[in-house]
Order: sequence, then C-alpha cells, then structure tokens
Amino acid sequence: MTLILGINAFHADAAAALIRDGEILAAAEEERFRRIKHWAGFPTEAIRWCLADAGVAIGQIDHIAINSLPGAHRLRKLLYTAVSRPDPRFLLARWRNKRERAGLPQQLATAFPGEAIGAELHFVEHHRAHLASAFYASPFPEAAVISVDGFGDFSSGAWGYGVGNSLTIDGQIWFPHSLGAFYTSITQYLGFPHYGDEYKVMGLAPYGQPTRMEEMRQIVRLQPDGTYRLDLRWFQHAGQNLPHQWSNGIPTVGQHWSPALETLLGPARRAEEPLAQQHMDIARSAQVMYEEAFFHLLKALHRLHPSDNICIAGGCGANSVANGKVTVSTPFRQVYVQAAAGDAGGALGAALDVWHGLGQARSQPMLNAYLGSEAAPDEIETLLSDPASTSALEAAACTIERPAETELCDKVAAAIAEGLVIGWFDGRMEWGPRALGHRSILGDPRRADMKDILNLKIKRRESFRPFAPSVLREAVPDWFERDGDVPFMMQVYPIREAKRAQIPAVTHVDGTGRLQTVSEAGNGRYYRLIRAFEARTGVPMVLNTSFNENEPIVCTPGQALDCFLRTKMDVLVLGPVLIRRQG
Repeated sequence: MTLILGINAFHADAAAALIRDGEILAAAEEERFRRIKHWAGFPTEAIRWCLADAGVAIGQIDHIAINSLPGAHRLRKLLYTAVSRPDPRFLLARWRNKRERAGLPQQLATAFPGEAIGAELHFVEHHRAHLASAFYASPFPEAAVISVDGFGDFSSGAWGYGVGNSLTIDGQIWFPHSLGAFYTSITQYLGFPHYGDEYKVMGLAPYGQPTRMEEMRQIVRLQPDGTYRLDLRWFQHAGQNLPHQWSNGIPTVGQHWSPALETLLGPARRAEEPLAQQHMDIARSAQVMYEEAFFHLLKALHRLHPSDNICIAGGCGANSVANGKVTVSTPFRQVYVQAAAGDAGGALGAALDVWHGLGQARSQPMLNAYLGSEAAPDEIETLLSDPASTSALEAAACTIERPAETELCDKVAAAIAEGLVIGWFDGRMEWGPRALGHRSILGDPRRADMKDILNLKIKRRESFRPFAPSVLREAVPDWFERDGDVPFMMQVYPIREAKRAQIPAVTHVDGTGRLQTVSEAGNGRYYRLIRAFEARTGVPMVLNTSFNENEPIVCTPGQALDCFLRTKMDVLVLGPVLIRRQG
C-alpha cells in the first residue's frame, strides 16, 4: 500500500489531498476549517482532517508532494533579472516565498510535534501539478492538457499531452506574460479589489457589449505560434514590489494594472462607485479577449496533439463561460475540468504526479467531488439535542421532522415548489469552489423573483451575479443547446430559447446557465430530490447556490445550523432531519 499526501501551501487556497494506491481518498481546502475565504498559508487543518478521515498517522505516509519546485526555471529567472532589473524588494519577496516552500520539513515537524515523519518529500513544478490534476483525474485514456493561471514557478501556463500513466509538457508561457494577470488587472480596475473577485467580472460581462476590443488587443497581443504576450505598459506586476500576503490568513495582492491603463480605458471604477454601462462593456470586452487568447492557444495545441479530448486546469480553468465554448470554438470535442481547477487542485495534482512518477498504473478517475468531511454518525442528533440548539430553534419557531427517505425528498421538493429557500446539508463536503448538492442552498428555478429572494434572505451579493441550475443528466439535451457530462459546474452552456421563460431564476441575461449535471450513481439523494421536484412540476432541475453567507461554504452541521438561524432560510435539511421555520 502506498499513501501519498499532496499539499498546496504558502499561497491562496491552501489545501491537502490524500491518495492511496491511485485512489483519491480525501481532499479539502483549508478555508473550510479556518472559516476564512481563500485562506493562504500552510494547510495544517486540512492535512490533519485528511489523515483522520483515512485513519492514518502522518508517520504512515510514504510520500509528501507540494505543488511548487523552488529551483524551477532558474536560468530564465536569472536572465529576466539581468535584462529587466526589477525592484530589489520584488526579488526579496520572492526569495522569502521560496524559502518558505523549501522549509516544508520544518512546517510538518511543527504541525505534528513528536511524530516521526519518514515520508519522501517531492517538489512538483507548479504547472505540472495543475496538468496532472486535470489529466490523471479525468476519465480520458488520452488527452491534450492545458493549464492557464496567474503565476507559479515563474510560469503562467503550460500545455502538453497525457496518455495512460504518462504526461509530457510541450511548452509554457513565462513571467510576466499571463492571461490570469490580465484578468486580475481588469478585475481590480473595475473596482473589485479582493483576491478571487474575477468571477464577478465573468458574471458582469453578459450585461455589456464588446465595444473595447481595439483597446483589449493592445493589452493582450496574440502571437503566430498560438501564444500571447502582454503589453507591459499597462501593467506593474512585472518588476515592482506589489504588496501581497500568502501566509496565515486572508490572501491579498497588490494592484496589477499600471496607472497608464486609465489613459487607454478611462478612469478606473472605485469600489463604492455604481456600476455603469462602460464598466459592463469593459467586462464583456475583457471576457471576449480572454476567450480569443485561450482559443488561440487551444487551436495551436490541437494542431500539435489532434485529440478529441482536452483537460483544463489552472486558476483560469474556473472561467466556466470560456470552458462552455471550447467545443464550438476549437476542434476539441470533449472537455474535462477538475472540480478544484485552481491552486487548491495543485495539492491533488502533486500527489497524482508522484504516484504516476513511481511507474504505477493509471489512477482512478474523479467522477464526483464529494471528497471532504461528513457528519459523524451521531453528530446531527447530538447537535439538535444540545440545550443551546434547542433554545435557538424554539426562539426561531422551528419544528423538527425525521421523515422516511422517500417522504423527505417529496417534502423538500414541495417546499421548493412553494417558493421556499432550502439549506441542504448531506453526505461528504464538496472539493473545489462549487456547491454540488451536498452543501447547497436550493430554490425554485421557475420563479423570476428567486434571485431577489435569495439575495434578500441570505446571499447579500451583487444583483448581476447568476445562480446555477442542477439538472438531471438525462434531461440536459431537452433544456440546453449542448449535451455532455458537467458534474462540477465548470461549463456554461446556452439554455434552449423555448425553455428560458420557464426557468428565469437560473437563466442569465444572455440566455445561458452554469450547468451541473446530476446522476443517480454520482449524486444519490440529491438526484432523488430533483426527480421528486420534476414529478411535481415537470421541471427536471433546481436552483443551486453555495451554502454560506459571505463566508466559506459550511463544513459541519453546526455551521449549517448557525447559517440557517442567522439568515432567513425557510427549511434546513441536515442529513435525514428536516427543520422548518413556521410563519
């Protein structure tokens, strides 16, 4: 038996993953335990949870892999330093980060005092870990593979080809050129300053028109070989010491865009300033520019490796709008995007790369993302019998039911059809940023006012951001213009025009929806719930958003109950228990 622990550390979305003989046993992001979004640092709690879940001690681990190689691409770094002469503070900051990563043995010794750690340590180059997380987790026997990111190990992207248990890298995009840095710069310019806010620009883009493409093509310049370069006049990440925080807390990054960008696009939006049409048009233009560059690279990759299959990873792998257009904008016919495509997924990729590097057989594909923690056998009943919980539930005028399985799904389906908002906590927590029916808030996709209800009662987020549909797999061709398995909600597809008026709550302004396909084999009770809703309404889907309120997705029954009580959710399902607010 071979146990391999993978780690994403000293960066945002710190995470750990554990595999045994090529099987993924457990994976979780540190934010779920620390309760700080995108938590950056060393994933002590995620490591401890993975080990406890598998019933093993740190001393039983054979290999520990981290998704960074401190000495990677040293010659390129030296050449860049000699030619560009960056701010010395820029170099010092990167030296400190490199030293942190090289100090992995000490970090482990501090986290597990007194325990003998005999595992062999492996440092896996950042983008190789991304590529491995995509290909080895996919069901494809062979595929072209691509990683598009901000930066890692002096690179912002890589591509290659996987077959069986081997993976080769053919090329990379080098610092300071990066589609991730481009998208981050536009995100900051549009007044969204926090780490991870790029999805807001993607959600805002359909409200605009691509009126600024001439300017965008001055910012990102496509190259004849399929790559792209940034015009560095518009950026300041290339050599200045931008403030950043990657250790023990909320990740922060400094302003990527140069003040010169305002001479090209006009005054930047302040965070408190209302959104205007010009901001929506810039968001749409940036999304179109990203797609142009991404598809430009994918077409070149297909010429090199003319496979039907493409696996996508890296932080930009979360651009579900672009992912949904791959099969119509490039020659690739099948797309796989791993549930944690970003840096958290590098923990899994590093572990999988080590497993296959040992010459072992191909690992098992990751067909569902339920790899996180679950309630202990008596945890829900213990929580509900606690005097503090009892008192809080009584104060909120709640009733508790324990219906049979079939009755549970029927009751919840009826509540959704009545327009009620459901907190749904079931089974193992999802791996990755999306709630996929185990830590979800559910609503009726037929109600035009459901977005407003959710934002008023719970989410308190920008009105332009869409909610997603979870759809029975067999019903997808009837409701969407494209067909395919999308278990991790990583692709946006057009909804059939004739169906859009029936499901306004999950139809975005441009007629699309961020699809999650749901099957009985992969999703169990969640599938049965949607079947019950279909039997009642004729609509084979529910609205699905993450179970949280401006915090990481809930991890435990206690966190789910707390979120339910402090918001205006109508119903809470904790495994087999149904809690209903009266009145």
